Amino acid sequence: MRMDTFVGRRQADWRRLETLVKTAKSSAESLSAGDLYELGRLYRSATSDLALAQRDFPSAQVTIYLNQLVARTYALLYREEPLRWQQFKQFYRERFPLYFRQLWPYTAAAFLIFLIPALVAFGVVWADPDTIYTFLGATPGTRELVRSVEEGKLWTDIAPSVRSAASAMILTNNIGVMFMAFAGSATAGIFTLFILLLNGVNIGAVFGLLQAHSLSGGLAEFVIAHGFIELSVIFLAGGCGLYVGEALIRPGLLSRKDALVVRARLAVAVILGCVPLLILAGIIEGFISPSGLPWVLKLLVGTGTGVALYWYWLKQ
Repeated sequence: MRMDTFVGRRQADWRRLETLVKTAKSSAESLSAGDLYELGRLYRSATSDLALAQRDFPSAQVTIYLNQLVARTYALLYREEPLRWQQFKQFYRERFPLYFRQLWPYTAAAFLIFLIPALVAFGVVWADPDTIYTFLGATPGTRELVRSVEEGKLWTDIAPSVRSAASAMILTNNIGVMFMAFAGSATAGIFTLFILLLNGVNIGAVFGLLQAHSLSGGLAEFVIAHGFIELSVIFLAGGCGLYVGEALIRPGLLSRKDALVVRARLAVAVILGCVPLLILAGIIEGFISPSGLPWVLKLLVGTGTGVALYWYWLKQ
């Protein structure tokens, strides 16, 4: 077939397809059902025309044009669905609480993995404050922290040079901990276990040291307002890590690869869903926790946000 004959016969359909693609990109809702059917038909026809042009006229301008037209149409038809406000609302209204309930056994396990070492470290350091070095290491930061506590200084009174070490000990760097707890799933959950255990030991040891110097109440007052949300998110992230890590050990009826993909998709959605919660906890920690408000009000903020969060997660 001569090229001019080929172009003459098919050009009208190409122009029509180009018009439909432009309309769909600017306002897909304006296309009728008939337009959508025609778009699909013309796309299939254009791909056939492109194959023919590549065979008979590989260097011609019409081949370049058809290649670009087919590529634009393909990108329009097979692009991922955009994130819409409705989908965002649906995730937080339905899927996020559903995912939390699905992950509940793993989250509870993460809580126990954190709690038991924390209680052990608390009791040991309370009985013998010098064991704080066994748990936290004999680093300059730990020594300075112990010195400050022995002088009766607590949290907001601690010098800026020490606050970074103390902050890590009581989980203020929670977004990083959250992602590390989840990332541990790549090691079949072993690193997740380590992160939970390490943070449990750290916070337990710090509270034990403060209890030995009759200062634990002050630190509890500081963390009570934001701690419910913060720790709940950490435990949920740990549960996600255990949930995904289990796929590498017990994939069930699926292959390990498929089981990992399925579980990771759910866990990633949960982790991203938790980010606004940590932002809220950070706002409370920044403005309410260090404030001079009575401890009763801080307790009300903490328990109120905690009850609201678990009501949201557990409601049917």
